[in-house]
Amino acid sequence: MHEWLDSYAGSERVVEQLLEIWPEADLFAVCDFLPPGERAFLRGRPVRTTFIQRLPFARRHFRAYLPLMPLAIEQLDLSGYDLVVSSSHAVAKGVLTGPGQLHVSYVHSPMRYAWDLQHQYLRQSGMERGPKGALTRLLLHRLRMWDRSSAAGVDVLVANSAYIAERIRKVWRRDSLVVHPPVDVEAFGPGEAPRGDHYVVASRMVPYKRVDLVVEAFRAMPGRRLLVLGDGPELKRVTDAAAGAPNVELRGRVPHAELVQSTRTARAFVFAAEEDFGIAMVEAQACGTPVIAFGRGGARDILRAPPESEPTGLFFAEQSAPAIVAAVERFEALSPAIAAADCRANAGRFTREAFRDAMRRVVAEHLPGGVPCASR
Repeated sequence: MHEWLDSYAGSERVVEQLLEIWPEADLFAVCDFLPPGERAFLRGRPVRTTFIQRLPFARRHFRAYLPLMPLAIEQLDLSGYDLVVSSSHAVAKGVLTGPGQLHVSYVHSPMRYAWDLQHQYLRQSGMERGPKGALTRLLLHRLRMWDRSSAAGVDVLVANSAYIAERIRKVWRRDSLVVHPPVDVEAFGPGEAPRGDHYVVASRMVPYKRVDLVVEAFRAMPGRRLLVLGDGPELKRVTDAAAGAPNVELRGRVPHAELVQSTRTARAFVFAAEEDFGIAMVEAQACGTPVIAFGRGGARDILRAPPESEPTGLFFAEQSAPAIVAAVERFEALSPAIAAADCRANAGRFTREAFRDAMRRVVAEHLPGGVPCASR
């Protein structure tokens, strides 16, 4: 059971690996608007959807039907299955199962916009005040109640990081297992080209990624070069922040080969977001590249920082340009102790094979009588 299918991104890569473990599984989703060019990972498998699929304007605006999704998800009849695995960051975990079934939910995150990010969501949407804002607050209140009650119906909760496990304890009052998401480590790797003099940040340009702070920090360090890769709604703001800084180069969205080459030859990869996990950090480590990261969220699961042995990066304590500047200066002093081989070996903990093995173990340990975990 997946949330919705509209692009091949991080959560869909989890579904892809779940379908590798259980190739005979049926696939359900709230709705399926995945473009033809991104459907290869489904291998021709049909997707069974809810009534949301058929509502007016759903193809472009299905997220607007979020208040109806709890009802939609509960209409799916899954009573014929011994095992139900949901991939959830909103409502997928709310499918109804009976006492003879095992429901394992892989949780990317509880609904952040309904819990701790509610006020930020309302502010960014311009709905802090007025009738529309009041209605949205009421809907989010009802979603929170449903979110917690539906979590109680899941047999085994699996978090994608220790950070998400902590959030699950906070909002659902449940313990969870931690299984890190699958990363295509083999698509990234050290090369033969020598390491350059640049730092790199590669990210979708959205507010919480805080790429603007990284650019601002390097404006204050004219002797250090920064490559900024990626695009998105915040691109203009990041471009404005980089104006007049010849040491900061914005390349926009680049081909995969250029992304890998720019990362593997960088002095370090800079990551300023508070991320649930942070696949980009693992990809940088797979290139043998150290990571300088904000020290909250999934980064804590990924990096080894001094004084740990065989460090693979370091943390900064707050999301601010001065903190990033200080971290870069600290990195320059510590960099001889960070080996490319240690970074690459660290990335090996997050492979697709490691994910599949961990999920097989979770199910085998909790399903009465065991389950055949076939793999292609």
